[in-house]
Amino acid sequence: MTEATRRTPGTPCWVSLMVHGLEPTREFYNALFDWDFVPGPQQLGPYVRALLDGREVAGIGQLPPDRNLPIAWTTYLATDDADETAETIRCCGGTVAVGPLDAGEAGRLVICSDPSGAVFGVWEAEAHHGTATAGPPGTPVWNELLTYETSSVGKFYRSVFGYEVEPVVSADLDYATLHLGGRPVASLHGVGNELPRDRGAHWMTYFEVADTDRAALLVAELGGQVLRPPREGTAGRLALVADPEGAVFTLVRSTGR
Repeated sequence: MTEATRRTPGTPCWVSLMVHGLEPTREFYNALFDWDFVPGPQQLGPYVRALLDGREVAGIGQLPPDRNLPIAWTTYLATDDADETAETIRCCGGTVAVGPLDAGEAGRLVICSDPSGAVFGVWEAEAHHGTATAGPPGTPVWNELLTYETSSVGKFYRSVFGYEVEPVVSADLDYATLHLGGRPVASLHGVGNELPRDRGAHWMTYFEVADTDRAALLVAELGGQVLRPPREGTAGRLALVADPEGAVFTLVRSTGR
C-alpha cells in the first residue's frame, strides 16, 4: 500500500525507470536491493512497481521496441495540478515532452525537462501517492540535479515549485539545497565542464544500502558497472554505478546509519 498522505508540491515522490528488457532488469534489482514486484498500471505499456517489505519504492517500465531513448532513472516531483504545473514549466523555459496524461486510477503525470535539458517527472497523486518508505536499504533516499551551474536553473525550480534555494557559500563548490517549509528535499550541484557529455544535465537518484563496498561489487557481478568506486562523502559512503542497460544511480550508506 502507498502512503495515504498527499505530498507537498515539489517534494520528490517517486522514481521510475524505462528499459528495453523488463525481466532482466527486474532480476538485477531483485538481486541488488531485494525488491519484489507487482504489475501495473499498464496504460503506458508493461510496467511493474518495486516493493520492499510490501511497500512501494520505485517503478520500472518497458520501452516500445522502436523507442531508442536514454535509459535513466527519472525523479518525479509532486504537484496538486499536473496541467497547471506543465503550463508553468513551459512559461519558465522548460519543455513538456509527455502529457499531462492519466495513469489509470493511480494519478496524472507529466514528463518534462528543465532549461538545462535535465529530464524529470511531475506526479499528481490519486490512488498512488508515491514512494511509501525511505531510509531502509533498497529505498531511494535523495535526489540531486547535476547541472552546469546552479544559479539560473535554481530560479527555474523556484518559480515552478516554490522552493527556497539555499546556496552553499564556497569558492570552489557550486551547490544549493532545495527546501520546502524549511525542510531540505533535494539538491542542485553545478559541476561545469565535468558534466558527462553523453548525458548532459540530469537528476541523480541515491539508493540506500547497508554496505556500499559490498553493493558495488554486487553491481559488477550482476552485469552492471562501477563508474566511480566507493568513497567517503558528506552524505556518507558513496559509489556511482550503472545497471546492465546503463541507467546510472548512486549507492549510499548514509552517515549515521
